[in-house]
Amino acid sequence: MSKKYFGTDGIRGKVNQGNINGEMFFKFGLAAGTYFKNLKKNKQIAIIAKDTRLSGYTLEPALVSGLASAGMHVYTLGPLPTNGLAMLTKRMKANLGIMITASHNPYFDNGLKLFGPDGLKLSDKIEKKIEKLIDSKITKNLSKPSILGRVKRLENANDKYVEILKSNFPNNFSLKGIKIAIDCANGAGYKSGPKLLKSLGAKVYNVGTSPSGLNINQNCGSTFPKKIKSLVKKHKVNLGISLDGDADRIILCDEKGKIIDGDQIIAMLAKRWKRKKILKGGVIGTLMSNYGLQNYFREQKIRFVRANVGDRYVKEKMQKNKFNLGGEQSGHIILGKFATTGDGLLVALEVLFSMRKGKKASELLNIFKPMPQILENIIVRDKNIINKLKCKRSIRKANKLMGRNGRLLVRKSGTEPKIRIMGESHNKNLIIKCIKIIKRSIKYWNPILKF
Repeated sequence: MSKKYFGTDGIRGKVNQGNINGEMFFKFGLAAGTYFKNLKKNKQIAIIAKDTRLSGYTLEPALVSGLASAGMHVYTLGPLPTNGLAMLTKRMKANLGIMITASHNPYFDNGLKLFGPDGLKLSDKIEKKIEKLIDSKITKNLSKPSILGRVKRLENANDKYVEILKSNFPNNFSLKGIKIAIDCANGAGYKSGPKLLKSLGAKVYNVGTSPSGLNINQNCGSTFPKKIKSLVKKHKVNLGISLDGDADRIILCDEKGKIIDGDQIIAMLAKRWKRKKILKGGVIGTLMSNYGLQNYFREQKIRFVRANVGDRYVKEKMQKNKFNLGGEQSGHIILGKFATTGDGLLVALEVLFSMRKGKKASELLNIFKPMPQILENIIVRDKNIINKLKCKRSIRKANKLMGRNGRLLVRKSGTEPKIRIMGESHNKNLIIKCIKIIKRSIKYWNPILKF
């Protein structure tokens, strides 16, 4: 059974269209609050954080109202990275945590990511139960006037988050003498990112730290690595760090200006953790993970398992296999030793900790030779296009042409109105040819597309 409201990473869409509006956010809050009520607890607590989108100021009050109407006492934290919310949900012993964000999407989108009291994203099973409550009669879930929730703002959430991050490393860990460039995507990490690095003694050059409510992820952040590359070259720094809108993704840039994706970072961490005997079991990747990464792990005798795309599915497989490292090429990386979800700043610290004895980023992060890979994102009106017979035939034709020379992956985006086509092969011309075959059939059903 497919889900009605939840996608691969919470709820997401265009503001004031579909489900992303005040009325629905009230229902989301009421339903989530109702589900997570714990009769054994004297005080029912929900905490809310958000990124920097202008729409957050309209959606947050509606969400708060829904939670308080369910009998939840609500703490609002303001702009805070997603894993900061997850960490504080657990530390504050809250019933649930909700992040208002559309992650790497443009400003006109928004959404929700929900976390349980353990700081973990919700399972499909729980999401379906909440969906039933969303569609039930509102009056069934409203609390009596005498037990409505209260609302309070916490101003020091970023400070608490930075403290937690630093507590995972030795007290003498210092970044003095290290020059770092950071692009915070004008998003949720714009305060905590520079604050964290400066508190450890680094010389910090930052961009993407002036959010307007409309410039989140706009020509900046992990989806636009040209920005951090330019900053690295300009200031001749030791490492460039690029976050996304809610700071749960990270893309790096070495001192030579080379962009380092999630696969290379995961390979570096796995190599180091294995040497330090920290790595448990193996590594979880996704269907998008480069084949070169898989080959590298085979050579290193590190077990590698693929999950569906989405850091929630990565985490679920990590738990199932009892692994403590997993992630995505996009930069969602979960350090199970420290966190329950992706955290760009935590990963950055782990990389910087590895560099503390003078090792260069270019030496540390050049682990394996990736197989040539091309990814095309096609905007569509209806993502079910790929279920049409003509599209299915074109995918079969392209796969037959690719044969054993590589692989193709065609999937619906779980977060945007896009079809993603990924091809991998040592023969780049073959990848291009196969992708064109599939694109033609999508164009047939989506005539507004221009190629």
